[in-house]
This record gives sequence, C-alpha cells and structure tokens, in this order.
Amino acid sequence: MLLIRSILFNIAFYLNLAFWLLAAMVTMVLPPRFLLKIALCWAQTSLWWMRVIVGTRYEITGVENIPPGGIIMAAKHQSTWETFALVTVFRNPVYILKRELTWLPFFGWCLLKLRMIPVDRGARSRALQAVTRRAKVELGENGRQLMIFPEGTRRPAGAEPAYKYGVTHLYAELGVPCVPVALNAGLYWPRRSLIKRPGTIKVEIMPAIPPGMDKAAFHALLQERIETASNRLLADGLAELDRLGVPAPVSTRQEAQPSA
Repeated sequence: MLLIRSILFNIAFYLNLAFWLLAAMVTMVLPPRFLLKIALCWAQTSLWWMRVIVGTRYEITGVENIPPGGIIMAAKHQSTWETFALVTVFRNPVYILKRELTWLPFFGWCLLKLRMIPVDRGARSRALQAVTRRAKVELGENGRQLMIFPEGTRRPAGAEPAYKYGVTHLYAELGVPCVPVALNAGLYWPRRSLIKRPGTIKVEIMPAIPPGMDKAAFHALLQERIETASNRLLADGLAELDRLGVPAPVSTRQEAQPSA
C-alpha cells in the first residue's frame, strides 16, 4: 500500500503542479503579488494531497520567531517538501536557487517573474557577489525574506552536516537577522526516492540570530542550532514511524548519528 499511495501521490502532485502552472500563466502580465498567491495555492493544495493520499501531515512551530522586514531564513534541506511547504509561512519570499531551474518552460518563467535569485554554481566567487547584489536589493528595498539552504543541496536525514560559506557571507554583507529552521522532512519524503511515508513532518523555526556577529562564531552557532534541533526532530520522526510500523529510509538507518 505504501508504494501504491506513493505512486498515486506523485501523479496527483505533478498534475496539481501542471494545473497551477497554467493558472500562473494568466498572471504573468499582472504584478508579482498575484503570482505569489498562485504559488501559495499550489503549496497548500500539494500539502493537502499528501495528507489525503499518503497520510502525511505537518506541524510548523515558531512562526512567531520570524521578525518583520528583510531577513535570512536558513533551513535544513533534506527533501523537495520544504522547497514549497515553507512558502506558506512567508509574506514575500525570495529563494536562492540553481539557475538551471529558470530555464524550465512555465516553471522557470514563474521563478523569473517572482524575482527569485538564480546562482551559477560553477562561477563560485563571482556567483556569490552577484547573489549578494541581488539580495541587498530584494531585502533592503523590498523587505523580502531570503530563503537559503546552507548546505546547498539536499542531504539525507541523519547525514553529517556540510554547511557552505555562502550563508555566512550573506549574513555579514546584508546585516539582517538570520532565522534558523530545523526539520525532519527527509524521513517522509526522502531525496531520490519514489516512496512517501505517512506521519507528521515537523518544522521548527527558531529565534533569530541578530546581525553583527563574528563570521566564524555565526557559522558555528547557526550549524549548532539547526543540527541540534533537526536531530531531535529526526528522533521524534523515527519513533513515530516505528509506532506506525513504517520502515524508515535506508539512508537514514545507515547515517543517523548525533551531529556535533
């Protein structure tokens, strides 16, 4: 049944995406706020389909910790799930994402319309400078919330952390608070896997780290906060899957170790 439900959800997920992409085309001549509403509807309906078909719910705590104005949201990245689910907690988000996504028909057009920030991973320092310039405009002039995944790519739940320098550079250059976000979505929607698992995905939004910290101290604190909370949520999720009689992802069983 787990496989059948996962297949049905994947079909529903992409049909739902196609529907909202077509709806989004109507808004391309309108201000971006209309397209943002479409993106929110897509996220909410995707979460609904996952609950109905797979039995996966979610809990987001700590929303009150998001300060007003321009901020950095630095989140653990384990799954496709958080790339759309976290849209529901933002007022006007801007994502840093790989530029290849902007090349996709329809979906890429929407990303460009929403002024998301593409990054050329091969350009390294030049790419970081370009991202910083764009981020200063979006956060400073437009008061948007910058969404970044500090590890740069999805990591299996329980894997050793691999935080990049980019988030620390942006924190120092932008001079805004950074909000750490922990989660355990990789247990229920693992990367590179067809299987989706029932249960409750948990997201914890922690108090903001104020601007002005030393770079090394900030980097260490950010990783410590996200990893400590994510490991706790991982343990909660593993216990829940055990109660439900649902096997955890193989990569999680192999890699789940307490992180420093």
